[in-house]
Amino acid sequence: MRWPRFSFAVVAVFLADTGAAANVQVKVVDHKGEPLQYAVIALNYSGASGKAGRPDRRAMDQIDKEFVPHVLVVEKGTPVYFPNKDDIRHHVYSFSKPKEFELPLYKGTPAKPVVFDKTGEVKLGCNIHDWMLGYIYVVDTPYFAVTDASGKAVVANVPAGTATVTLWHPRMNEKSEKTDRKLSLTVDQTASLNYQIKVRKEYRVRRAPRAGGRKY
Repeated sequence: MRWPRFSFAVVAVFLADTGAAANVQVKVVDHKGEPLQYAVIALNYSGASGKAGRPDRRAMDQIDKEFVPHVLVVEKGTPVYFPNKDDIRHHVYSFSKPKEFELPLYKGTPAKPVVFDKTGEVKLGCNIHDWMLGYIYVVDTPYFAVTDASGKAVVANVPAGTATVTLWHPRMNEKSEKTDRKLSLTVDQTASLNYQIKVRKEYRVRRAPRAGGRKY
């Protein structure tokens, strides 16, 4: 049985407020039809429409021995801080090609942020807590959103024009899933995109039990 790789629909809804920017609504499900959280949708424009100002600094927290959020999307060139909000030390690192870095054992917030200057997937880990897993996905556009638990997201206030829409998820096979599409947007338009992609199971080391508890 072949899984449907991609389903695509565009619905134009013209709003009463003329001059408003366009919006893109997204719904992403897996190959079983279940809502898919943490899918990243990004719109890439050529020319002036794709330009943006200096990216704001962002943060990838460490809370209760987990990276929060699980997936953080940033624009290329964004400085990211890694606050440790636990009462123990963490040792954050990544061996991913877009950004290899290491923050040796520390508490609090390191004085200098890590600047993510190349696009792509950056997988995060902790040398002390092997089950900690997080992702920073670096895009070359200010127009992006991440799906919630219902598999939905909205990229709001995007320019009219032709954009290349890209989809990424930490458990999708980017080589086999061809999801890029061209989308033409007009002023005051709301476009709806529906995706269905096949994802692999996520392997994670079992979490160590809490003090005095049995749960992982």
